[in-house]
Amino acid sequence: MMFLRMVLPTSAPAAATGPATRARYTTVALALSIAVIMYIDRVCISQAAPLISKDLGLSKVEMAWAFSVFGWAYALFEIPGGWLADRFGPRRVLTRIVVWWSFFTAATGWVWNLPSLLVTRALFGAGEAGCFPNITRIFTLWLPRGQRERAQAGLWLAARWGGAFTPLLVASILDFISWRRAFEIFGVVGVIWAIVYYSWFRDDPRTHPAVNAAEIAELPPSSETAIVHGSTPWNVIFSRSSIWLLGAQYICLSYGWYFYITWLPTYLRETRGTSVKMGALLSGLPLLLGGVGCLISGWTIPRLARVIGINLARRVIAVIGFAGASASILIFTRIDDPTQAMLVLGVAGLFNDFVMPAAWAACMDVGGRYSGTVSGTMNMMGNIAGAISPLAIGYLLSWTNNNWPLTFYVSASVYSLGAVCWLFIDAVTPIEVRD
Repeated sequence: MMFLRMVLPTSAPAAATGPATRARYTTVALALSIAVIMYIDRVCISQAAPLISKDLGLSKVEMAWAFSVFGWAYALFEIPGGWLADRFGPRRVLTRIVVWWSFFTAATGWVWNLPSLLVTRALFGAGEAGCFPNITRIFTLWLPRGQRERAQAGLWLAARWGGAFTPLLVASILDFISWRRAFEIFGVVGVIWAIVYYSWFRDDPRTHPAVNAAEIAELPPSSETAIVHGSTPWNVIFSRSSIWLLGAQYICLSYGWYFYITWLPTYLRETRGTSVKMGALLSGLPLLLGGVGCLISGWTIPRLARVIGINLARRVIAVIGFAGASASILIFTRIDDPTQAMLVLGVAGLFNDFVMPAAWAACMDVGGRYSGTVSGTMNMMGNIAGAISPLAIGYLLSWTNNNWPLTFYVSASVYSLGAVCWLFIDAVTPIEVRD
């Protein structure tokens, strides 16, 4: 709980009702834990990829399609996942989502050829798609506005660190069991989480037996967070330039970041000559330091906002993140020592994740009651790029005789475009203005 108290500082409780309960800490802890599980399930295939390729006889381009099909399905189901959370509440929706993707995590261990692998990874991606929009909806329901950047920072710290340690975890597990059994074990963990979450969580914190009146007084008014009834204002959502720009900057962010969870272990073995265990350790650095970047960003934005306002604070931090990631990748390509090079690429991951709290908190403020839909829209656009990234890298390597530096130059250029997007984003004005 100490970490959660750092992420979610205590605000003053209502005077007449005694000390406020802290049930929202448990809710945030559940969100952080599923983020870890989600990233373990997502990232484990990158470490197992050489074994999968060998057992199924797959080429680099075929393995690239296996990476990419997840991203396409993930992108396709982002908006439906967020819309369902807005309409029916994240309790039922997120439970079903986690059970679905956990089944197809286990099913990855049952594939027998390329088509079965592609279908399984696509269905896995369709399941994971709704996770972060649902969590964003949970935070909108359960957290005051002043705690949202920090909650998102904590969420992405958990996600990144879960992904950072996954390569080493998978490498260690593969010393004892096959890659097929490993996927089955990971699938079971998600089902256990879904049971615990459904038992605890409520869509309306005001109905939770562990929440008292003082804690309710700290939460946003129900008029701003209530489950949506009636039609979704799609014309309003898609007429806002800031929503398109949030999606565009997330395209730039995801393109570079997807390399870390797909091709990086293969790159380290083929180009840097690392062992399996050393490659697993080094490939976790961008995600490990990315988690640190989330914390720095989440801590800095509220303090900077007191001086220059929340919109400009988010903009400044995001631009620094994109520019820093681009510069770090260019420096990385000029370093020969694998350990030193990976430290620099880790710094690129740190700067990458400067952007995360700013982007996702913007979805909460701009979206309001429709935060699930808005965040799903942003994440959909980003993960289209996430689907293209491993596929583009696979084809570039095939066409250029494994010219890895070219792939990094492309990523650095794309990161630079993300900084430009943030110069024009209004990250605070809600789409639904209430009188």
